[in-house]
Amino acid sequence: MGFVYLAALLVSTGCMLLLDRRFRLFFWRDAIAATVVTIAGLAFFLIWDVFGIVTGIFYRGEGAIATGIVIAPEMPLEEPVFLTFLVICTMVVYTGAVRLLTHGRARPVPSEEAR
Repeated sequence: MGFVYLAALLVSTGCMLLLDRRFRLFFWRDAIAATVVTIAGLAFFLIWDVFGIVTGIFYRGEGAIATGIVIAPEMPLEEPVFLTFLVICTMVVYTGAVRLLTHGRARPVPSEEAR
């Protein structure tokens, strides 16, 4: 059962990418920009994590569903996968919301007579 969390993260990331592909929101809209944003976001959050670990704020908890593999002191293998999912999910939700809000304003409001 040690790979359940990692598998759930990978499946969730795959689902976000399928949603992204269907509506061309992030990677399928501009792959280069999306890659740069994803790497920058991942780097930011990894630096944040390292700072939290060094200052003693963050620590690795034990869990039956986690792999138990650590890539650095107090940083489990699942952490960068989760952070990548977080960035992709945020950007898909953001670009989808922008599209919905922009599309919603572009449509004319039907008049009373047309109803």
